[in-house]
Amino acid sequence: MPVQLSPYLHFDGTTREAMSFYHSVLGGDLTVDTFADHGMDGPGSDGVMHSMLRTEDGLMFMASDLPPGATLSPGDATVSITLSGDDEARLSGWFHALAEGGEVHVPLEKQMWGDVFGQLKDRYGVQWMVDVG
Repeated sequence: MPVQLSPYLHFDGTTREAMSFYHSVLGGDLTVDTFADHGMDGPGSDGVMHSMLRTEDGLMFMASDLPPGATLSPGDATVSITLSGDDEARLSGWFHALAEGGEVHVPLEKQMWGDVFGQLKDRYGVQWMVDVG
């Protein structure tokens, strides 16, 4: 699979509603996974951990609710850029280069859903997520 660049939207509890709306407008296939789907219990576990909309026109974007306990503050990014594909060496190199002078929020490593994933804010304040799957 070639590397893809995709927007990733972040919401404070309204991901399911927003993505359902985008699906009604754009069509395509919508998938939604909750935090509970990946083993979390308790308050907030019904929140959307990951959703993806792919349309017949080739559009693709993703979104999630903030994890339980997290909040958006003024100036926080509500959009991340996602790099995804199956070339782990290439994507790993990009992750580490983008992290130079920035902040790694999630180290690039195997996650509970099976992919190698990492998240960072680069030196310019842009949020990046890298997913090897």
